[in-house]
Amino acid sequence: MIVSKVPKRVRYQRRKAQQTEDQSVSSIVAVGDIVTVTVNEDGTGTIESVAPRESVLSRARPTAGTRTVEQDREQVLVANPDQVVFVIAAADPAPNLRKLDRLLVITEMNDLPTIICINKIDLVAEAEMAELFAIYAELDYPILFTSAVTGRGIQELQAVLAGKLSVFSGSSGVGKSSLLNAVQTGLGLAVAAVSEATTKGMHTTRHTQLYKLDVGGYVADTPGIRGVALFDVEPTELDAYFREIEPLVADCQFSDCSHRHETGCAVREAVAAGKISAERYDSYLRLYEEHTELHKNAY
Repeated sequence: MIVSKVPKRVRYQRRKAQQTEDQSVSSIVAVGDIVTVTVNEDGTGTIESVAPRESVLSRARPTAGTRTVEQDREQVLVANPDQVVFVIAAADPAPNLRKLDRLLVITEMNDLPTIICINKIDLVAEAEMAELFAIYAELDYPILFTSAVTGRGIQELQAVLAGKLSVFSGSSGVGKSSLLNAVQTGLGLAVAAVSEATTKGMHTTRHTQLYKLDVGGYVADTPGIRGVALFDVEPTELDAYFREIEPLVADCQFSDCSHRHETGCAVREAVAAGKISAERYDSYLRLYEEHTELHKNAY
């Protein structure tokens, strides 16, 4: 058997480049695209061409029925972003770290710098949140603590956003719109309280919208994400998108180690020794099993 020496990230990027040539698998035009427009006599415009994308934030398009590899289509949320800001509420709703792990895999796949923004920090002791998200800080993900109510961290967030095309993403109810109202005076985005019945956020952003900032740059505010399905990822590639797992892969006894049950697995040894978070490792296992089953049903 010949083992490919091409890094997993490179293999994914090559597939990505090939797929962008097939408009059936990706949004033809998305927020953030650079386009050439012809202005018509009635004042409307016609898009004549779309420039090649430098980067994307995307996921598998949600489906009503059973998901299959053959029917998977890419949903481009934002084109050409410089960075992604994942907004998570400290409370109301409670942090969902499994969803965060999925979102981080998406940005790792697409080589997008990522900031984790813990909002509503006025509701919970900051030390408690710092401890909860310490595993991400140790992986060199920048962590911001913010509150649209008290103004905590707003200047720091403005500095992070200045001069870049940033994506605000996260679950409904975490306060993305409230944060943007605090960052950009006069924006006036609608906000809604979290449902007391479900403890889940209610959508106030219905579609992705691009906003210009006085500090320079733009922010793309996306609708609240309830489901996160990874698009076009092989189960054997997943270890490349977990920062703490990737460096250990070469130390495993078997080149095709899945890090689930094999002997001589450096990843499992690191988990047992407390060097890798058991929660993060469980997120990896869940994704591996999900995509193994998805690909198994395709053949």
